[in-house]
Amino acid sequence: MPKTDPAGTILLIGASRGLGLAIAAEFLTKGWAVIGTVRDSGTRTKLHDLAEAFAGRVLIETLDICAPDQVAALHQRLSGKVFDMLFVNAGVTNDVTETIGDVTTEEFVRVMVTNALSPMRVIETLQDLVTKTGLIGIMSSGQGSVGNNETGMREVYRGSKAALNMFMRSYAARNAASSRAMVLMAPGWVRTDMGGPDARLSIEDSIPNLVNVLLSKKGRPGLEYLDYLGRTVPW
Repeated sequence: MPKTDPAGTILLIGASRGLGLAIAAEFLTKGWAVIGTVRDSGTRTKLHDLAEAFAGRVLIETLDICAPDQVAALHQRLSGKVFDMLFVNAGVTNDVTETIGDVTTEEFVRVMVTNALSPMRVIETLQDLVTKTGLIGIMSSGQGSVGNNETGMREVYRGSKAALNMFMRSYAARNAASSRAMVLMAPGWVRTDMGGPDARLSIEDSIPNLVNVLLSKKGRPGLEYLDYLGRTVPW
C-alpha cells in the first residue's frame, strides 16, 4: 500500500508514561506523527512500544526539561523540522499536606523550576519550530486556578501551576499579534502515578477528550485556559 502523509505532527514534551503517553497514543490513532521526549535515553518505555506499533510515525528524543543545555540541543537536532503542535506535558508534585510554611526552600525550588520555569523555557526555545497557524500548549491543572481555590491543600503544587499560567499569559501578551493558538490544559484529576489511585477520572475519561479539545483549539488564535471537556477554567 502507498505510504500516506500524517494528518499532522506534534512535538510532545514528556511522553514516556501517564498522560503524556496517552496523548501520544491518541494522536497516533488519529493519524498524526509524534516526536516525543523521554528523560533517560537508556531506559525502554511504553513510548518505545508505540514506536514499534506505529512504525515510521514515532520519533523518540531525550530531554530533561530542567536542563537548559538539553533544551537548546533538542532545538538544534530538530532544526529544519516543522510542527503543527508543540505540547509540553511535564510536572511534579510534592506532599499534598505540605503548606507554604512547611516546605523547604529546596523542595519549593524543585517544584517551581519543574512546573513553571522549565515548561516556559521549552516554549521560548522551540516556538520557532511551530507553524504560524499551529498550536502551542502546556499541561496546566485546574488547581492552578486562583479563583477556584476554595479548599486549599496542595499549596506548593497549586502555586507552581498558577505561576505557570501567569507566565503563559505574559508570553501570549508579548505575542498578541501571533496567528498561533495557545492553550493551558486542565486534564482533570486523573488516576496516574502522580494523580494517585483516588482520582476521579481514568486516563480514558480524560485524554481522548483533551486531544479533541486541542484539535478544535487549533486554528483559534490567542490563549485560552481550558479543561479536558473544552470548558473555560477561571484564572
